[in-house]
Amino acid sequence: MASFTPYSYIQCPCFDATGQARPSDESPSASSSDAPESDDDHAFDPRSPRSNYSLYPIEHLLYCVDCNQIRCPRCVAEELVTIYCPSCLFEVGSSSVKTEGNRCTRSCFQCPVCIGPLAVQSLEPAPESSSLLTADNAAPPAPGPWALCCSYCNWSSSEIGIKFDKPQGIFGQLAKIRDGDGHGDISVAAVDAAPTKKSGDAEADSTKSRFALMRSFYQSQLANSNSTSSGNLSGTLGEYGYGSPTALSRIMSLYSGNGLAALKPKSRPTEIREADSFKDGFRPSNLDESSSISALRENGYDGTVTNSQATSQVDEGARFVEDLWPIPHLLRSKRAKRCPVCRHILSKPEAKVNNTRWRIRLVAGNYIPSISIKPLNPTDTPGLPVPDTSSLTLTPLKPTQYLLTFKNQMFDQIKVTLATPATTPGRFASRVTVLCPQFTIDANAEDYDINEALKDDRRQDKEEAAPQVEAGKPWERGRNWVSIVVEVIPSSLRIEPKPAILRKPGEAEDLGPLKEDEDILEIPMFVRLEWESEAAQDQVGSTASKDKEAKEKRELAYWCVLGLGRISQD
Repeated sequence: MASFTPYSYIQCPCFDATGQARPSDESPSASSSDAPESDDDHAFDPRSPRSNYSLYPIEHLLYCVDCNQIRCPRCVAEELVTIYCPSCLFEVGSSSVKTEGNRCTRSCFQCPVCIGPLAVQSLEPAPESSSLLTADNAAPPAPGPWALCCSYCNWSSSEIGIKFDKPQGIFGQLAKIRDGDGHGDISVAAVDAAPTKKSGDAEADSTKSRFALMRSFYQSQLANSNSTSSGNLSGTLGEYGYGSPTALSRIMSLYSGNGLAALKPKSRPTEIREADSFKDGFRPSNLDESSSISALRENGYDGTVTNSQATSQVDEGARFVEDLWPIPHLLRSKRAKRCPVCRHILSKPEAKVNNTRWRIRLVAGNYIPSISIKPLNPTDTPGLPVPDTSSLTLTPLKPTQYLLTFKNQMFDQIKVTLATPATTPGRFASRVTVLCPQFTIDANAEDYDINEALKDDRRQDKEEAAPQVEAGKPWERGRNWVSIVVEVIPSSLRIEPKPAILRKPGEAEDLGPLKEDEDILEIPMFVRLEWESEAAQDQVGSTASKDKEAKEKRELAYWCVLGLGRISQD
């Protein structure tokens, strides 16, 4: 049996806003006798498919101090703070990203085979120093040509016929080789101005060049259509010209009736033709697969690219290893997170790329108690290590006690109220009993005396080594934490039909085999927190600002899920 560690997940309130079924959503045709009589029927179901997108560990959650609500990564608004290259750590402006794309332009490339970093190396060895005028211990400059080489898999750009004249400006040279004919005859600016090439019917190789050619072609078509139809006062909207400031006034004059008698039928608007040649950016599909079939027969399966290699390429269409090009590094970003309701900043990193600190980070663990659960072993001898129970399974129909610990990180005392359904939801219902559903947790005071804490621990060890479980009382209490006992009776995993007296009207009984992770015992628990904190002093001259010791009551309620272990199937 695989090991199992008890866990606790917290549900984000955005789950309720995205479609949890409520009693008001039921059909009006339902009779009052079929309505649920208790709140257990509307308890949170951790086995629902939607629950997979609403449960998070407390370390992944943020907290909005203005709305007094938990925020998960799915319900926050993100803002870009810094865009940078993860290889050279160079900060890139947002205007450069819009014009040049989300790739690094500082010669940072990855290997298309193993995604390792590529280095610029000379293909020719450096000549020996024969001149007496060179400085001591100075290596002579290496001659060209240059290539990008991988130190992990020994891949080189010279294998696909890509060589560079100089070791600087690799990104620009590679762009010229890709967009032009290998000598930089076509650039993006030149294509936008006049999409021509040495040979007029030569096909544009890259997607970027084809897009620039086609955009220039359609812009010229629209300009010609607008110039020929600018004098027409009737017909379709295309006759008035695209972007004309007088188009609205002309349309209003038609409906108002002014000058309708003077209007004469005009000729039909000029039709815009489609791109049909290589110089217009059009490339017909190549249905001849003879070269690909011969390359596949020659190189075999090892000569083809994998799915990950094909998707990491800048341009689509790579099918064989010789079609792989060096991959420029994707840019990354630092992002700030805001509350979607009040726009309060939840987290904001430092703007500098090499600084990994946070300027603002409102972690939920600092505002709500952390929850941990472990099996209760009252017969353990104090001072000895606790035995490992992660590989043990729960015995069906045998009462088992667990120790649930709440730890408060705030500087205010918290009153906690717990509620769980009598039986866990799902096909195999286990019984749950919380022996102390209401308790208080002391504040996390900074001036707490450590000597007093040690005296309390020694006094407790002397009085009783194994305290007794009592209903309504916590099991153990510390400076800012409280432990209570939860008793569970696991259900049997035998798939048997229910008696007729236990079935609900219209309930469909599932007698199928055991599903994946259906033997895990999960307890949905509703947690309600109440505490008093300092009143907000936003308004000048308010009563709260005059009274510095004023307190206001705050509340927070949420669902959490406790995973205890796997039920034995023996």
